[in-house]
Amino acid sequence: MLQLPDSPSCMKKLASVEDSYELCRQITAKYAKTFYPGTLLMKEAKRRRAMWAIYAWCRRTDELVDGPAAAITTLETLDRWEQHLESVFAGHPLEDYDVALVDALRNFPLEIQPFRDMIAGQRMDLCWSRYKTFEELHLYCYRVAGTVGLMSTAVMGVDTTRDTAAWNQDKEPYIPTDEAIALGIASQLTNILRDVGEDARRGRIYIPLEDLAKFNYTEQDLFNGVVDDRWRELVRFQIRRTREIYARAEKGISYLAPSARLPVWSASILYSQILDRIERNQYDVFRQRAYVPNLQKLCSLPTALLRAQVL
Repeated sequence: MLQLPDSPSCMKKLASVEDSYELCRQITAKYAKTFYPGTLLMKEAKRRRAMWAIYAWCRRTDELVDGPAAAITTLETLDRWEQHLESVFAGHPLEDYDVALVDALRNFPLEIQPFRDMIAGQRMDLCWSRYKTFEELHLYCYRVAGTVGLMSTAVMGVDTTRDTAAWNQDKEPYIPTDEAIALGIASQLTNILRDVGEDARRGRIYIPLEDLAKFNYTEQDLFNGVVDDRWRELVRFQIRRTREIYARAEKGISYLAPSARLPVWSASILYSQILDRIERNQYDVFRQRAYVPNLQKLCSLPTALLRAQVL
């Protein structure tokens, strides 16, 4: 269970920087089956470890609402977690996992606002179980996942040699902020489609209610796990929209630092393949969990490598 300490870190001895990064690596490897392999493709250990530190913080944040202690989480709990965050950004770790994130903050230009926005997304999860429109869902997806794109870009860096023409020498390097956010949003929309059944069992519906109405599919149909022509057309619509967002996101990968392109292409390809699996499962996300087998993940690496080199 995640504990929110009320006392300063001086009250107990915290993990070393190396041990803290190892804790972050372990939690990333355990829970991020698609994200973690991408981090292993990062050449620089400093960047790879910073990504683990970020993921560990995001996971701990998510567990406040979706983890074992979710039943006792309140808005006040999230307020305390934001105070915890402020302490970390001030260079004062309170828990073993925080030590790695404090170190990452020293090494990379991470800003606190995306972290705050993610906590705001958890507040939405605590208070909302339905989203009327795609605009509402889009805001939620930005907060819980688009923010990860912003955090990651700060660690991965951008290509400062892309525009070498003389007339471009005074220009600042393009930072693909919108594309980074889009990749996070597309990944979250993919997760939502994959986890429809699991979320329904918790009384949650993330597919916009306006979309359900558009295809004459009811909330009760969803709770009953009905897979018929209405449902298949509804999911096809969701998949098309999600793939369009992936396409927008991928246009920004070439602006990242060269060493970052392979892991980002890998993550994008692997996440989008979950959509392929949903299609192969005949859109039944209630009784079959869509996942990408390890062999397929390995077979996707040459495609990711080629795109990283030529696009």
